[in-house]
Amino acid sequence: QVQLVESGGGLVQAGRSLRLSCAASGVTFSSFSVGWFRQAPGKEREFLALIMGRSNFTYLTDSVKGRLTISRDNAKNTVYLQMNSLKPEDTAVYYCAAAVGWAGRTPEDFGSWGQGTQVTVSS
Repeated sequence: QVQLVESGGGLVQAGRSLRLSCAASGVTFSSFSVGWFRQAPGKEREFLALIMGRSNFTYLTDSVKGRLTISRDNAKNTVYLQMNSLKPEDTAVYYCAAAVGWAGRTPEDFGSWGQGTQVTVSS
């Protein structure tokens, strides 16, 4: 397993942007596939974005395409989730998760999880 720490959440007004960070320690993070999920109160954890290890292939779920971008900085062992044009319905706890090699879009594909960072979007 790898230790993950999310940061960058907070309270923002609708229409603003946030960049979430997912930092790993003690591993060569570039070989890991990393996903971002979110969970709103009373709802199931929702997949948002994925960046594959080594190839850096990215995938975004349709509902966030055009507003969210996933990227990584291997020198900093960090994966980012850039979120633009935020909406109140984006309010949730955001989690990053990591998997060695390939990963899909379900939570079960990932073996390591961060503690989550709260994002609250006010109208």
